[in-house]
Amino acid sequence: MAETGKKAKTAAAPRKPKATKAVNGAEAKPAAGPRMVSHDEIQALAHRYWAERGHPHGNPEDDWFRAEQELRGKAS
Repeated sequence: MAETGKKAKTAAAPRKPKATKAVNGAEAKPAAGPRMVSHDEIQALAHRYWAERGHPHGNPEDDWFRAEQELRGKAS
């Protein structure tokens, strides 16, 4: 026997869509924004940038900042 009244209407709550719902065969990415990156990740990429520039003397903060921005998805 089917239920009637308020119980029948509230039994099926609307479902929230999943954050990574597939769209056109590809998985959707989360909203763009800064991602959490580790100190070691930044250090490794900054070192690579420094090495690619030929290991010059100078300002290591430039390579660090570039690596941090790149890893957090803020590269311009």
